[in-house]
Amino acid sequence: MLKRRLSAILFFIMCLTVPLTVLGAPLDEAKQIVKENYVGNINGDINRATSIDQLTEMLDSYSAYFTPEEFDEFISGVDLTTVGIGVIIEKVEGGVQISELIDGGSAKNAGLKAGDIITEIDGKPVAELTIDQASSLIKGAANTTVSLTLSREDGTILTKKLTRKAFSLPNVETKLLYGNTGYISLNSFSNDTASLVSKAIRDLKNKGAKSFIFDLQNNGGGYVTAAEQLIGMFPNASYAYKLKETSGTSIVRSMKQSTTFPENTKMLINRYSASSSEMTAAALSDQKAVTLYGETTYGKGSMQAFYELEDGSFLKLTVGHFYGPNGTKINEVGVKPHIKTASEPLFKAHYDTIVSNLKNYKELAALKNVPLNKKFTIKFSAKLAKGFNASSVELVELGADTVKTTHTLSGQQLVVTPAKELTAGKEYAVIIHPKVKNEKGKNLKVGFYLHVTTKK
Repeated sequence: MLKRRLSAILFFIMCLTVPLTVLGAPLDEAKQIVKENYVGNINGDINRATSIDQLTEMLDSYSAYFTPEEFDEFISGVDLTTVGIGVIIEKVEGGVQISELIDGGSAKNAGLKAGDIITEIDGKPVAELTIDQASSLIKGAANTTVSLTLSREDGTILTKKLTRKAFSLPNVETKLLYGNTGYISLNSFSNDTASLVSKAIRDLKNKGAKSFIFDLQNNGGGYVTAAEQLIGMFPNASYAYKLKETSGTSIVRSMKQSTTFPENTKMLINRYSASSSEMTAAALSDQKAVTLYGETTYGKGSMQAFYELEDGSFLKLTVGHFYGPNGTKINEVGVKPHIKTASEPLFKAHYDTIVSNLKNYKELAALKNVPLNKKFTIKFSAKLAKGFNASSVELVELGADTVKTTHTLSGQQLVVTPAKELTAGKEYAVIIHPKVKNEKGKNLKVGFYLHVTTKK
């Protein structure tokens, strides 16, 4: 998924309020701002600081000084906007490979394809470069050009001259999973989060979604307001967080939205879910609005504000610590999932969602670490009807949809064979529906299901 490939380049840890403007000599005003608003330990005497950089070194690791250019770049990171040619790349032997192209980017417009390997950038060989070094060469100022030499899977070598331009990375990804389960992932708490997620919910409901899985894995945070709005999309989540500032402690209400998730929504978190993601997860957990799957989150429960100084630079300052509405601590401990998973949490969340809709079914013992060429042999207590309905038995790839299979019937035994090998590391569900008929035309009294894991 794009979400996984973006994680390495997009991970930031933020919980931001809107910029504020102050006046005065930059260093003096910065000291005054710290005295009036900073929450946390100060390692030194800020009155003796001779520069803003020296001042911020006395504060926590989330407080920092930004030039105007650095501020613009930082905000672009939150909003997932950047300047380049619109590709997601990964390191491979011989260069960097294009794994995905962004709609509207110059690379896609020029006919580049996923799988193309970039071997030279402006004549510089890429084979010995790191992914970050290659990325920095591809990026640049808007309206400048970059020349790429590419190798295609069929051996074709081509050179393309592309113009760099601003583009936005997709912040929300959606798909409809088996069982009318809508999946939505959010990469950043940008200013337009509420409208993007609302549209995603509506679109998936129009496609038939009845249940939802919401993914905050690898989401490092963003704007507080976006979190307040997102929390307001969940039933029974009236409060967003409890905030401790220099002025005291208050509890902040969520911002109710017209489009909402159903009550049985499941949320995915991991160790890289931070700040606004943790604010959201803690609020919904405290108010029993979702079930959390995955692993304990990063543990950043501090909130930062940007203060614009007289010279146009910015001071990012920790101004408070937030907790779950019930006072649940987040900073340095993280938010714990209700259901801890050793593998991709989407698999377990999807399995549980499917199972919750199977009425009059029994669970069979799970099959673990099956080979990729696995055939599923099902033995029944009576001979099956010759006119076997293939839809009576389904193989579902968790986190996706049904897998094409063929069926061989022999008396009381049914062999289900996947049309293609199973995928290493993926998980599956086998569902035997009660509509299976024996040779006398009678249905099974109950259906059955089981969880399948593959060898990695």
